[in-house]
Amino acid sequence: MFDGFEKFLVIGIIGVLIVGPQRLPTYAAKLAEFVKAVRRFADTAKERMRDEMGPEFDDIEWQKLDPRQYDPRRIIRDALFDSGGSVAAVETAQVTASKVRATAPVVPLAVGEAAPFDNEAT
Repeated sequence: MFDGFEKFLVIGIIGVLIVGPQRLPTYAAKLAEFVKAVRRFADTAKERMRDEMGPEFDDIEWQKLDPRQYDPRRIIRDALFDSGGSVAAVETAQVTASKVRATAPVVPLAVGEAAPFDNEAT
């Protein structure tokens, strides 16, 4: 509904109405001090991390460690290519996986029938 600037404008108007024009500068100054303190804390933490981890801290590729980048198909494909595999090996693995899915029959349960259960399973 709103973009960045409009949100701040609406929050500012609500703040003026709730806090009042007399106390608003005081609260704005406190907010600015809080933001500066958080920024100093983050910079200090970053510098301390660099000091403790050493120069190899900057060499780490942080984008590769992002969990949103996780894709099992890509990981398997990369593993097959890294181990000397070829495109044919990847295609063979994909065909085999699709055959396994195709051979497992899906049998719907009858009305009132209980789902299969294995007592020995943990």
